Amino acid sequence: MTRNYSKNFIFYLSPVICGLISTFSLPPYNFFYLNFISFPFLLLIYMNFEIKKSFSSFLYGWIFGFSYFFSNIYWIANSLTVEEIFKPLIPFAITIIPLILGIFYGISFLIFFYFKPRKKIFSIFLFALIFSFIEYLRGHVFGGFPWNLISFSLVEIDEFIQILSYVGTYSLNLLVITIFLVPAVILFDVSLRAKLITVLLTVTLIISNLIFGNLVLDKYNNTPNTPMNTVVKIISPKIDLKRFFDGTDPSLVIKDLAEIGKIDNRDAVYIFPEGILPSINLNEIQDYSSVFKNYFQNNHKIIVGITRFKETKIFNSMALLDNDLKLISVYDKNNLVPFGEYLPFEKFLKNYGFKKITQGYQSFSSASERDLIKMNDTKFLPLICYEIIYSGSLYKYSDNYDFIVNISEDGWFGKSIGIDQHFLSFYF
Repeated sequence: MTRNYSKNFIFYLSPVICGLISTFSLPPYNFFYLNFISFPFLLLIYMNFEIKKSFSSFLYGWIFGFSYFFSNIYWIANSLTVEEIFKPLIPFAITIIPLILGIFYGISFLIFFYFKPRKKIFSIFLFALIFSFIEYLRGHVFGGFPWNLISFSLVEIDEFIQILSYVGTYSLNLLVITIFLVPAVILFDVSLRAKLITVLLTVTLIISNLIFGNLVLDKYNNTPNTPMNTVVKIISPKIDLKRFFDGTDPSLVIKDLAEIGKIDNRDAVYIFPEGILPSINLNEIQDYSSVFKNYFQNNHKIIVGITRFKETKIFNSMALLDNDLKLISVYDKNNLVPFGEYLPFEKFLKNYGFKKITQGYQSFSSASERDLIKMNDTKFLPLICYEIIYSGSLYKYSDNYDFIVNISEDGWFGKSIGIDQHFLSFYF
């Protein structure tokens, strides 16, 4: 009994340790090489125990997923500190969400179990394929939550990730997971020759990809830049999130924002954050045109995150306005944050006093289209907040655009690692 208990303890402790180690491979730490320890160790421990029950296999992966997500998205609880009514939910948020996300990794080990894996090189490719496919599902089912894919650990190696534009995020994820697993072959039941060939091919693949990435970057760096005729000013004010709830006079907020922007006479577009004017919506903003005209000139345009009402629906929107606050173009957010911007099962949960975390009781509606916005001689792709993590599915048409504008209110993240994760996910 003691021996079995000890073995079970080691078996279930191992994925906890591996999950914690892999967290430090992600932003803001970026110790990507830790995955060369955590992933081989995770696979070898699993295979050494020769699991007989499918549930044990699922539980092993579930624990790894919980440990991984618990340690790298704990910061989501910071959004529950703004309003007192949400603070009691903090313990549930930091445990239930990782538990749900961990189910995906549990499924990957469950599928792997039914293939009866052995310590052969094929098992590395099989596990990498299953795991990366489940990562793909995580990014798409129920609206998707592709936050902190394993490949994000390589975000600071610019040369390595240039292949993204050719193979896509999830194919790169498959490649990365395979590479991280290769050290496990050292303890596999294969010949020394097979081990050396596997390691050599992997090193060759890594070097080839780095060379390719360098060539792509060199080509980009040697391409002449086409200067824009418009100055872009990004305004990032340090205003407490409590402004969403304290009824601050919008005129005072506008005045503060204009002064921060240091308005000048050049042709310019001023980009303000998501939801920066919480107490007014796009339908009402014309009422403040006189305030704006005191600061902005005819050759100025304004991009601002603002709510928009359309019949009975409310949207989290990005508006392009002229200096008279006349609407030039608008984009309504497609991918909403669960619980943050809409309440799942709202009709049921609102009967028990639940509401979305952001201001107001009505959930935002999601739009289905994301069209390019034209501004003078340029076109840009509009995104709001965590939509940036949706990678290749951001724009389905072949039209070229000059840049991406992603407005966000990262104050919800506090001073946590979530800010770095959100910013660097832009690369994928």
